[in-house]
Amino acid sequence: MFRGKKYKESAKLIDRARQYDAEEALDLVIQAARAKFDETVEIHIKLGVDSRHADQQVRGSVVLPNGTGKTRRVLVIAKGDRAREAEAAGADFVGAEDMIAKIQNENFFDFDVVVATPDMMGMVGRLGKLLGPKGLMPNPKAGTVTMDVTRAINEIKAGKVEYRLDKTNIIHCPLGKVSFGRDKLNENFTVLVGAVVRARPAAAKGQFIRSCVLASSMGPGVKVNTAKLV
Repeated sequence: MFRGKKYKESAKLIDRARQYDAEEALDLVIQAARAKFDETVEIHIKLGVDSRHADQQVRGSVVLPNGTGKTRRVLVIAKGDRAREAEAAGADFVGAEDMIAKIQNENFFDFDVVVATPDMMGMVGRLGKLLGPKGLMPNPKAGTVTMDVTRAINEIKAGKVEYRLDKTNIIHCPLGKVSFGRDKLNENFTVLVGAVVRARPAAAKGQFIRSCVLASSMGPGVKVNTAKLV
């Protein structure tokens, strides 16, 4: 894989054979971020589970204390009082059948999160093939299927992130922006990793966190000492 000059220079800062404490790893990630924009700091956690089994799924959500640094656009699919509540709470888009039709017929995807009330999930299910591959399908475990739409919107706007396994049993999540600095990023790191550890399935055997890597959008990865994460 081709790597640019900035990436190669950044990579020299990091000992790839070493696992760093979280704070030291974040310091290195910040130093290695050399793009002209405020890069996102990401975490990648490989777990000792098999996502093919229903009893080994790891999925949930958590509000990061310092947010993600990104303003997220929220679509709420609801009717009546819940729709009015969503508008009052600051949802970017609110609708019901009309919004479902807009997504189906106009390829409308100007949103980052979908919240739906339980009574609307029958209709929202029709969007499974469109929303599912984009990771946008509402889910009770993520708190995006709820009657309390005001709370859901407030949490998302405050920096709520969803974590879930991909097909290779890895969780990928944003932790914030490089400009946050080490301390704020470390607070977000601690809260997110704590949530993942608490979500350990009873069926998981052996070492739960197999590896943990931190990286900025354009920078090299830095390995974190997993022994201190459980």
